[in-house]
Amino acid sequence: MIPSAPSPEEHVLPGLVDDDGDRPSVTEVNGTIARFEMTYSPPGDGQGRVKFGPPLKARIPSAIYLAAALVFGALVLYAYTAASSSSLLFVWVVERDRGRYLPANVLTTIVVASAIGTVLRTHMRGVVLSEDWIEARTLLLLGIPRARRWAWSQVLRVVVDDMRVALELWDGSFERLPEVAKRREFADYIQQQAQRRRIDVTYLDRHPR
Repeated sequence: MIPSAPSPEEHVLPGLVDDDGDRPSVTEVNGTIARFEMTYSPPGDGQGRVKFGPPLKARIPSAIYLAAALVFGALVLYAYTAASSSSLLFVWVVERDRGRYLPANVLTTIVVASAIGTVLRTHMRGVVLSEDWIEARTLLLLGIPRARRWAWSQVLRVVVDDMRVALELWDGSFERLPEVAKRREFADYIQQQAQRRRIDVTYLDRHPR
């Protein structure tokens, strides 16, 4: 028996999360249920956890900051150890330190330490998966780290589109997971883990033909 084609109203797909009004369940939309085997198994950390880090666009600013801090530190170190006493670098860094409230070497230490901290904080972002839970790591304003964790038993459905992954929880709410560097591998892996636990997986095509 050939199923009837969906009506235009049924064909319209909502986004992963709709913050206005009631949130419709993805079971009520025309999604595609994933029913295929996946074999991607990224290496874990030895404790049964797998981490997917932030995308490249999120790491570039902190990398640029660290590179600039290292160049600044190298110039100050050269001025103190190898620059000629008649050079402009020696005069600007060493001799002018006498009139500064914060010496150049102290400022350099602060800047380099701050840059290293920024890189480390950036790499803390992403999604961590274990046998028991899913953890989303993000940054709030002023770079304050934030982690949210959900047990697999709370997940009713995993929703995947071309860019992101979201969780439909048992209470009907949606939680959109952060972007990660390896989107395809992440989507494959989380679908594999969901199917192991008999959790439904729905793939939403943003560009239906």
